[in-house]
Amino acid sequence: MKKFFESFLNVWKIEELKNRILVTLGLLLVYRFGAHVTLPGIDATQLTSLAGQTDKGIGSILDMFTGGAFSKASVFALGIMPYISASIVVQLMGIAIPYLQKLQKDGESGRKKLNQITRWLTIAITLVQGPGYIYNLYRTLPNSAFLLGFDSFSFLFSSVLILTTGTIFAMWLGEKITDKGIGNGISLLIMVGILARLPQALFQEFTSKVTNNNGGPMLLVLEIIVWLLVIIACVLLVMAVRKIPVQYARRTTTGDFEQDMMGGNRQWIPLKLNSAGVMPIIFAQAIMFIPAAVAGLSKSETSQSIAGTFSNMFGLWYNVVFASLIIIFTFFYTAITVPTNKMADDLKRSGGFIPGVKPGIETADFLDRIMSLITFPGSLFLALIAVFPAIIVSFSVQQSWAMFYGGTSLIIMVGVAIDTIQQINSYLLNKHYDGLMKTGKNRKAVA
Repeated sequence: MKKFFESFLNVWKIEELKNRILVTLGLLLVYRFGAHVTLPGIDATQLTSLAGQTDKGIGSILDMFTGGAFSKASVFALGIMPYISASIVVQLMGIAIPYLQKLQKDGESGRKKLNQITRWLTIAITLVQGPGYIYNLYRTLPNSAFLLGFDSFSFLFSSVLILTTGTIFAMWLGEKITDKGIGNGISLLIMVGILARLPQALFQEFTSKVTNNNGGPMLLVLEIIVWLLVIIACVLLVMAVRKIPVQYARRTTTGDFEQDMMGGNRQWIPLKLNSAGVMPIIFAQAIMFIPAAVAGLSKSETSQSIAGTFSNMFGLWYNVVFASLIIIFTFFYTAITVPTNKMADDLKRSGGFIPGVKPGIETADFLDRIMSLITFPGSLFLALIAVFPAIIVSFSVQQSWAMFYGGTSLIIMVGVAIDTIQQINSYLLNKHYDGLMKTGKNRKAVA
């Protein structure tokens, strides 16, 4: 433990890393402050009914992703989710639209154009979701909560404009964190929103088990132990890799390559069990919002039944569809983010080969087959962790606390935390310090 704290203190000895961390913390603080700023024209003292609506079901997920801004009718009430939805649409369209495929292959210039398209699409999605959110306020809050008058056009217009601006500002904060701070900015904004709900959820479970004598402190301790075990399982899922041995031909003094298995430089290609990271969870969760929203527009009995099914995140069919989407998106996102053909070409150009496999097309097919084999169990494990809150809630665990036993919240927290720590480690190791996940004395620069 002492070594860990020494490594932690080393973080503040690197000026660039220290500045990046301070920038990240400052921008996250701005985001959290904005989550508590209520929309103009709403009486903040009459938001109790809106908070009650987000205590359970799909509303609790929306409120968690926005760090409580959804239930506070905040300027950040829509959070970063419209941007996530826009990213999903652009990536899906990239499969079918040649122009977007060309941009994906154009390197940095193509990436900038794709980001611009995503931003404009984010504005369009927000302009659609904004009126829906205001309509939800009309249905939930009493008429006296609207200081400009109930169903006022001036309130509707100004609120939609402010919600759109809030989402764009949150997107800008995320991009600035990625550029000037540490970690992935968009993911950090979501994680901070989730963590904001953790103390309240734990306190409510403590009150239920200890104060109300609903199982006692021993049951609460057992729940915390299970929670820690689930966190360990998530870490193993994120960190697990399949190492593919690679042999590099040794270059002789004459410039020729010598296929010497003993003399060549052996390395590994690490193929991650969960190469898609947290994106399948975010994609699937964004899609799960659609059926309930669309069905809610109709008053028919069938539509209301569908809306009820997809609004109950602890229901059977909700979790069956949710798990299926996660498995599908895991394969999809892995296919577009792990270019096995490019890996095979780069390996061939650098004089490397996989023992027993011919360079070129056979190597690409071999890597693709291995990725498919390890992605399938990885996607199943990811789906199991995602639906685990629905299982744990059947053991008399409160819903707000059960959501931290897996699902979107825990996987995002673990994935983002590991990614951020790895970035910090790279800074430490470049400056000849031990990383946060290593022990030992400071590394000395080699003269």
